[in-house]
Amino acid sequence: MIPVVLASTSRTRAALLSAAGLVFQVVDSGVDEQPIKRAGLGQGAPCGDIALRLARARALAPDAPGALVIGSDQTMELDGQLLGKPATLAEARERLLALRGRRHRLHTAVAVARDGAVLWEERVTATLAVRGFSAGFLDRYLARNTEAALESPGAYRLEGEGLQLFDEVEGDHFGILGLPLVGLLACLRAEGALER
Repeated sequence: MIPVVLASTSRTRAALLSAAGLVFQVVDSGVDEQPIKRAGLGQGAPCGDIALRLARARALAPDAPGALVIGSDQTMELDGQLLGKPATLAEARERLLALRGRRHRLHTAVAVARDGAVLWEERVTATLAVRGFSAGFLDRYLARNTEAALESPGAYRLEGEGLQLFDEVEGDHFGILGLPLVGLLACLRAEGALER
């Protein structure tokens, strides 16, 4: 089988690939996403396109001759604005208050590269509706989920207690978690990294 590299230190992405039966190596892509985001925003690129640019950059970064390298990233959009991860718990609280009772979009992109060339890529978009939660719920949620609140642009992890924040979730489940898996597995099969 062709070796596979996941160019991400995301525990969720690694867990998704492992659960799907994939054998792979994890490496940190080392990509600084801020210049890519700034360039995209400066060019007026939609938030979904920025996610794809980030995924490509991650897939192309590692030095892994002959291996299939998976790069993936996710951007969050509220009213056309790209939102980054909150830096503090106070910012996470403000973010969740801004999302309360509203819809936002998650754009998740994945790219597969080999020897410096992108072979395949995909982008999916999900729409999520945050419910009108109480201030007391928010305080208790943040107290129990501090790490999750600081690791995600939306200050939530849908695969955990963060699911309680939502009234409605529309989109690819795996994409929402951070890795559009069905198309990725098809690509890996076509490239000889998984059994047909």
